[in-house]
Amino acid sequence: MKGLSFINRIVFFANSLAAFLLLIAYVLPYIPPKSFSILSVLSLAVPGLIFLNILFFLYWLFNVKKQLLLSFLVLLLGFNYITSIYKFTGSKTVEDDLNFSVMNYNVRLFNVFNWMPNKNTEADILKFITSEKPSILSIQEYRKTETFNLPGYEKYEHITGDKIKSGQAIFSKFPIINSGNIKFPNTSNSAIYIDIVKQRDTIRVYNLHLQSSKVSTEVSDLQKEGSEELTRRIGEVFQMQQSQAELVVAHRKQCKYRTIITGDFNNTAYSYVYDKIKGDFNDAFNVAGNGFGKTFDFNRIPLRIDFILTDTSFEVNGFKNYNIKLSDHFPIKATLK
Repeated sequence: MKGLSFINRIVFFANSLAAFLLLIAYVLPYIPPKSFSILSVLSLAVPGLIFLNILFFLYWLFNVKKQLLLSFLVLLLGFNYITSIYKFTGSKTVEDDLNFSVMNYNVRLFNVFNWMPNKNTEADILKFITSEKPSILSIQEYRKTETFNLPGYEKYEHITGDKIKSGQAIFSKFPIINSGNIKFPNTSNSAIYIDIVKQRDTIRVYNLHLQSSKVSTEVSDLQKEGSEELTRRIGEVFQMQQSQAELVVAHRKQCKYRTIITGDFNNTAYSYVYDKIKGDFNDAFNVAGNGFGKTFDFNRIPLRIDFILTDTSFEVNGFKNYNIKLSDHFPIKATLK
């Protein structure tokens, strides 16, 4: 602190706090929310903390101060966290006759409650999917309608509710030989799965929709709810997600087939829930993604909460994020072999 002006001392204090919080965030994937639910909420702030530390590093760099080492070292320690937000090395699809594609999309009930001004959301989503021709399609917040039809696909859907019948669905161009759902207690959220036959291989595909924190994307709404109440509520949601993740992992361990996990985790890649479900699987974005991996529209913060994970028997030959505004989520697609 010697040799620093009063202003720079304040800046370094703020820098130290941001670096300390980011260091804590690095260990969150190993701390069950049920053990420390309030601390687990910090995982949502990781993109912002990384951005802050980059700014502090640049500030000290331009001022030619050795204090730049603090944020530099903290960022270096968590370099894998940075690449989970933004993929620096460009990847392109590897063409192969054995390739097939898997798409994941939370369609937000096809805009049934008119969250967006688009009155043709369902038709536009159907047109988009038809043009992309995924071999397998996982949908969350799916609403059963007479007009959403995909010729050439087999389908398994799990629908609940009275007035608005909704849930999840998996569409497959390959024959479905088995299907089912994993019920999550005390919620309408669940996981579903199908077993498909591709040539002579049987593949298990999961579609997860973990508990939502139902955090509004409007800043004015966030300001109405006190930070203490918001933190408590999200912490409770993360505890539910932990239980749901444990059910999925236990179910997956009973499966003898090659496995693909898709879904809306309602949590980031820095969380215990993601780490628990991922295990030794590959995250398709980390292998073959480009740029920002944003899958959820949250006040310009590039949140990645939708995933396609594959066991190591698959080659990830491509990955794509789509910037189409037909839901509060953005679709993603992985090319696999």
